[in-house]
Amino acid sequence: MLSVLSYGRLVARAVLGGLSQTDGRDYSLISASYGFGKDFRKGILKKGMCYGDDACFIARHRTADVLGVADGVGGWRDYGVDPSQFSATLMRTCERLVKEGRFSPNNPVGILTSGYYELLQNKIPLLGSSTACIVVLDRRSHRLHTCNLGDSGFLVVRGGEVVHRSNEQQHYFNTPFQLSIAPPGAEGAVLSDSPEAADSSSFDVQLGDIILTASDGLFDNMPDYMILRELKKLKTPSYDSVLQTAQSIAQQAHDLAYDPNYMSPFAQFACDNGLNVRGGKPDDITVLLSIVAEYTD
Repeated sequence: MLSVLSYGRLVARAVLGGLSQTDGRDYSLISASYGFGKDFRKGILKKGMCYGDDACFIARHRTADVLGVADGVGGWRDYGVDPSQFSATLMRTCERLVKEGRFSPNNPVGILTSGYYELLQNKIPLLGSSTACIVVLDRRSHRLHTCNLGDSGFLVVRGGEVVHRSNEQQHYFNTPFQLSIAPPGAEGAVLSDSPEAADSSSFDVQLGDIILTASDGLFDNMPDYMILRELKKLKTPSYDSVLQTAQSIAQQAHDLAYDPNYMSPFAQFACDNGLNVRGGKPDDITVLLSIVAEYTD
């Protein structure tokens, strides 16, 4: 159920209200992850930074902190393919590229593109599809660079309000943009988007900004006001507090996903598309929660 990544040597200070950007200090992220696989109630869990068919990573390099989340497309299971293998391999590859320094902080699409093309070149075929979201904090410039392909995504919260968010990409209802590798000869029959099609953005962040990066299992079950209500409980900029809040958010989303009487964001979206749907949406849920802090090595 629980998978976290702690940076024991990170000493950071943050003010939750935010400060001026004019100083020359480097920034960093205090980050933690928490989540549930959809089959949690059946006792089926994944190892490492994976929750069901979701996968994620938290990585650091000299110049940047990088977060990633991917959601494997479950439909591949009908063809005997484990959807978690694609998302997990994609995130592990992107994490390795970051740790090796083979990336530019202002180009998260480059990380995603390089990771995806490594998968395409694998000698052992890896079939599947996945959405993906990558968030990069450039420590020196205090800028956040993001890319999002599909319906995972991120929120940036400042002073209790959402000040930045990713744009969801859907071909049509419940069919997000996705990276794919199809069996030989079936490429045209499998929906596949280019990593360059990811929605990108760059903007300044402040000390104390809260960054929530998550799979659609969170956003389909919790509207903004519920998420903001939970984030208000994050009173101290410490790793333990970040982890506790991430756990609280994931737990609430998981509970709502199995409430048949709850009008979830997913159910509302389905109704808007002419479908008679009510209740939460059982799904894998991944939450990466971060606070922008002053970095001291």
